[in-house]
Amino acid sequence: MTGMVDWNFAVTLGAKVAGDGPEVSPEDAAAAVAELRAGADRSTALVRDFTGLVAQDNNAPVLVVDRRGWVQANADGFAKIIEPLIEKLAAKKGVPTGLSLAIGSRVTGAEVGLLLGFLGTKVLGQFDPFHDPSGRLLLVAPNIVHVERELSADPTDFRLWVCLHEETHRVQFTAVPWMRDHLFAEMMSLTDSIEPSHLAEDALRRVSEAIRGSGGSLVDMMSTPEQREIMDRITGVMSLLEGHADVVMDGVGPSVIPSVESIRASFNERRKGIGTLDRVLRRLLGLDAKMAQYRDGAAFVNHVVGKVGMEQFNAVWAGPENLPSKAEIGDPDAWITRVL
Repeated sequence: MTGMVDWNFAVTLGAKVAGDGPEVSPEDAAAAVAELRAGADRSTALVRDFTGLVAQDNNAPVLVVDRRGWVQANADGFAKIIEPLIEKLAAKKGVPTGLSLAIGSRVTGAEVGLLLGFLGTKVLGQFDPFHDPSGRLLLVAPNIVHVERELSADPTDFRLWVCLHEETHRVQFTAVPWMRDHLFAEMMSLTDSIEPSHLAEDALRRVSEAIRGSGGSLVDMMSTPEQREIMDRITGVMSLLEGHADVVMDGVGPSVIPSVESIRASFNERRKGIGTLDRVLRRLLGLDAKMAQYRDGAAFVNHVVGKVGMEQFNAVWAGPENLPSKAEIGDPDAWITRVL
């Protein structure tokens, strides 16, 4: 069924759009890869000691990749997540075949490729929870080198700082084994609720609105009550995960990263986006909302930990019923009242 998206073309185009990244000598590239691997290994114990979360050993490998490797990994992930939607579309009357299918899959592959190509220049690291059997951590070496140069950051400090954030995500999913299946089930519920006939019209409208600055993101096309309810649950989970990782990197950072304050200040400025095109794409792809997830999630974690301590905060990982809703992210006392 995935013939309706030309994934190979998507990866080829995405890699071309992303490019190779900054010029780095073979020796410096090898040193960066080694330092990132060491930083990820070191971060495991730092995250465990700060959070009390114990990740399983020999679980969810750490991969240091180039931009093409990140594009390929995310194309694989996209294919897995949207396969049910593709099957639903294929079951509709009048599905194209032959030449029409080939052309359509190429066009769709181009759209996915352009998206991945843009994101492939931005992402520093990512935990991929849906890669079998238990996820994998991707560290995008060219982007990390590019940003550390852009910020004039100390490379060793910056690389460990990134590793702390991304390793926290790896620990979240490996120390809390139900999280992976829960998030995947929510994604499948969302995919299941989408009517294929509305996709093209809504996507075109959202693109137009985003360019004019009058609309939201493509995510906002989820407009039915059921879809909004699922999106609110997913937003609550993602805000928790992103905010928790930010709190960990800021909590651990000062003890092991001498220049952490200047890195954080510079990085926060960078998160705002640079240039008109960048801002439009961020709005269209929902990246502005993702920045809010970092802020709101971190405020939630800091408030709860400050009030009841890390040990009681960790009740959030006990089961899906203890996860904060989107509303509780903005009202942490309501979560404390409900759960503790």
